[in-house]
Amino acid sequence: MAKIWIEAALNGPWTRARQPGIPVAVEDIVADGIAAADAGAAIIHAHAYDVTTGQQKDDWEIYARIIEGIRAKVDVIVYPTIPSPALGQEQTINRFGHTAELAKRGLIEWAVIDPGSVHFARFEDLTHGGIYQNPHADILEGMRISREHNVHPSYAIYEPGFTRLGAALASVSPPSPTPIYRFMFSDEFAWGFPPRPAYLDAHLELLAECALGAPWMIAGLGVDITSLIPHAVAKGGHVRVGLEDINWGSKQTNTALVKDAVRCVRDAGGEPASVAEVRAALKACDSARGRKRV
Repeated sequence: MAKIWIEAALNGPWTRARQPGIPVAVEDIVADGIAAADAGAAIIHAHAYDVTTGQQKDDWEIYARIIEGIRAKVDVIVYPTIPSPALGQEQTINRFGHTAELAKRGLIEWAVIDPGSVHFARFEDLTHGGIYQNPHADILEGMRISREHNVHPSYAIYEPGFTRLGAALASVSPPSPTPIYRFMFSDEFAWGFPPRPAYLDAHLELLAECALGAPWMIAGLGVDITSLIPHAVAKGGHVRVGLEDINWGSKQTNTALVKDAVRCVRDAGGEPASVAEVRAALKACDSARGRKRV
């Protein structure tokens, strides 16, 4: 029976103005992460917040409290996001400073490294939009941290070119720890593909050319990817769900979304992977790519 990795993306950058049910305080993020793990998630992704402003705050010490709080109760992979400027604004922040601090302390196994930039606009409000910027220097810094601290890149693949660049950068000698290719689908945003099997197949055809055998999962923003889970399981992929990814204004909870994903995975003939199985699979991928633990 295929072992399917399930990731829970707990909150995202949206604030409660756009996604009222997200956890914001550290203790709430920790509680949600533990509940998601108990429901079947082996991987937890979170954004840190400043509770006084209700805005995202990428402080490594806040992330450390989240990671250590969750892992004090459950053994799961927990990893943070990276900050980005407001859409359309010039990049002025050290986007990987907190990632480096967490990696140096051995607190993270995965890191967000998005290999490309993409235009963001919502179909419901096409008068506003801008570029989600990932300058090349930032991408290279993320990959440097990945190699130095043995952290797996978690690539968000918004457009096909992200796969091509990500695969090329991961293969530069010495090869990085094995990346995870997270194919991003959307109904609300005007980028990439909507969640249909034919479009997943297109992603997979390109991935096979660039990084045959690489681990991948389905995810998205402003989308319910439930209908795509059976096809992903049949093709050997993994699944991410959560309040970061689901349509804005959702009344669901992260725990309910994970439980729904578990049910869909099992209905499709798969079984949720344990965190030990996720780590073992990535270690095998590293060995196959000639990556030695450092």
